[in-house]
Amino acid sequence: MRFAFLSDIHGNATALEAVLNDLQTKQIDQTYILGDLCFRGPEPKRVLELVQASGARVIKGNADEWLVRGFKDGEVPVERLEMFNKERDWTLGRLSREDLNYLKNLPTELVIDDGQDLVIHAFHASPSGLFTAIDGDETEKIENELMVRDEADIYVYGHTHHPYVRSLHGKNVINTGSVGMPFDGHPLASYIILDIEDGSHSVQLNRVPYNREHVVEIYKQSGYPNIEAMSAVIYYAVRPN
Repeated sequence: MRFAFLSDIHGNATALEAVLNDLQTKQIDQTYILGDLCFRGPEPKRVLELVQASGARVIKGNADEWLVRGFKDGEVPVERLEMFNKERDWTLGRLSREDLNYLKNLPTELVIDDGQDLVIHAFHASPSGLFTAIDGDETEKIENELMVRDEADIYVYGHTHHPYVRSLHGKNVINTGSVGMPFDGHPLASYIILDIEDGSHSVQLNRVPYNREHVVEIYKQSGYPNIEAMSAVIYYAVRPN
């Protein structure tokens, strides 16, 4: 079996399209999308259309939750809340009630056991919540907060926009990185492929080029309210303000 895992598209339909086109050349059995579909990108509606047409199994991320119900105290720094609300309003103006219901009703985790002698636990940020940010070097947090389902052999998540693969206690922990908004200094879209055969498995981290200039131009033409910061993350793969 060959599975693809991708996450954190953030309204970047151009990057998502490039990844989906790349997947068509890889003989993938099933694709999984681990949340953060629409918010903070220039084409939220087109992303949803591509996701829903892809045949992927999809779970919810924190940015999807934000679109549905707004921001709670402590989730966004106070100095950034006004801009986040402007960006949310802009995005909501391009989505329908049906779109929001789709985001609202997404599950928050998946347990994948397809008879391959390996169990995969997939989630957006952590099994306990959509907002917990755990990096690849935080061993104690990985052990205590991510590797909580004992029967799982592989744990896959997104959220941090920093891809990695780690082996701990005879199991693998994998971060997909981000399709539409990498933060690791590498601006190409990120996703992973997991091959499973006879109880063995291998992991490929893939980076896919796409037309970043075109994405920035869409931001500008659409009147997005935080163009300067979002252009910087698209070009340089740094965390936006």
